[in-house]
Amino acid sequence: MEQNKIPNEGPKSVISIKDLHKSYGKKDVLMGLNLEVYEGELFGFLGRNGIGKSTTIDCMIGSKKFQKGTIELDSYDIKMFPIEAKYSFGYVASEPTCYEEMTGYEYLEFTASIYGLSEANFSKNYKYLVNRLQLKLEELSNPISDYSHGMKQKLCLAASLLHNPKIWILDEPTVGLDIMAVEELKKMMREYASHGNTVFITSHSIELVAKLCDRVAIINDGKVAALYDLNKDPNKRLQLSRIFFSTYGG
Repeated sequence: MEQNKIPNEGPKSVISIKDLHKSYGKKDVLMGLNLEVYEGELFGFLGRNGIGKSTTIDCMIGSKKFQKGTIELDSYDIKMFPIEAKYSFGYVASEPTCYEEMTGYEYLEFTASIYGLSEANFSKNYKYLVNRLQLKLEELSNPISDYSHGMKQKLCLAASLLHNPKIWILDEPTVGLDIMAVEELKKMMREYASHGNTVFITSHSIELVAKLCDRVAIINDGKVAALYDLNKDPNKRLQLSRIFFSTYGG
């Protein structure tokens, strides 16, 4: 009933990571990482190569097991409720991951079937996304193995949003995209967050993160070393490169 609603006491946490530990054999990669990402936020996750960015994402999406800690996506624990958690996000890897023996259309149709999309919603969503990402409809009838790297990445971006997820997780999504496609992707990320959804992005482009994101975390030594609200302190947008390099002693 309306009178029993709990009053809104602040932004809703959509990604919650607590005391995350992950090691590969004797090599500790994540050592007590904590992070909260909120509804409607465009969140940047920065770190040098091999520092644990992709490992964090792999743990978030359930593709790698972790030794200790909890991860909740849209309030679903990734270990306890993996199916529900996975329905809440769309994910794009830094390297396109799709079944190359399929045509582009078959891959999108296959992805939609996983999420139980109706034929009507699939048709509407894929046409809109393909148009936004500048993939030609006729190209979708070709085998993915014939696609360029950029075309494969665009296809994966479209597939990740077919089911209108609340969370969009992007691991170096601009790799292989031309300038026009990158600009369109930036617009899509802004629009996506403006509709109350959440974007979580890693990128080698500190400039892109500085211009685009609301908040940014820098990872070092297996933990979040620094966390900045770029809206509250706009000067940090200009200083982010210097802050990034000083984090690693540069």
